[in-house]
Amino acid sequence: MKYFIYILIVLAILTVAFNSTYLDFDNLFSGDSQIAIIAILASACVVVIALILLTSKAIEKKYKEANRN
Repeated sequence: MKYFIYILIVLAILTVAFNSTYLDFDNLFSGDSQIAIIAILASACVVVIALILLTSKAIEKKYKEANRN
């Protein structure tokens, strides 16, 4: 599952990079720029949630190791 999360993070970062090419800074909130901003924010949320999941898995692993003894 750990590798799946890493792949998901990489794909989300690639999505941010791809959608940033569609940004038109003159008309940022209209047309394709608006869709690109929504996709960038959604991808950023995916990255944050995946990092939280990785952190929680690491904490869970340490907790189980501490309670084993």
